[in-house]
Amino acid sequence: MSARSVALYAALSDEVPTRPLFDALAGTGKALLLPRIASDGRLAFAAVARFDELIPGEYGVLTPPPGAPAAIPSAGDVVVVPGIAFDEHGRRLGRGAGCYDRTFPPEQESSPLLVGMACEAQIVESVPYGSRDRAMDAIVTERAFRWVKGGR
Repeated sequence: MSARSVALYAALSDEVPTRPLFDALAGTGKALLLPRIASDGRLAFAAVARFDELIPGEYGVLTPPPGAPAAIPSAGDVVVVPGIAFDEHGRRLGRGAGCYDRTFPPEQESSPLLVGMACEAQIVESVPYGSRDRAMDAIVTERAFRWVKGGR
């Protein structure tokens, strides 16, 4: 993988755990980024060296500690995105706050590769979708990796 950075999320108890992926990527030379929710509702990412340095943030989600170096995922980077459900077109049903959609809007010219991470049971025929919602570029489950947007 040629990405300079990989942005992950710290999973809640009902989401696919990301700690094993964080641990597998640690030491590869890639920056590992995790988000916190900024005052404007977008995600602000920061580089994290150890998963154990995360602290409880908004909604009980583990986030980078204050002072962690800010970083912005850009074109060529990978952002792993949680969801309640995904459809086969890469559309995502999140928790309703819209943080990922505001951070990576559909009209954005250049953006990182967005990869939805789910269990196969979370792949459904369709999810509600609006003009402000950003579809995933790919979805990964325990069974498959699917290119779903543009076949990159």
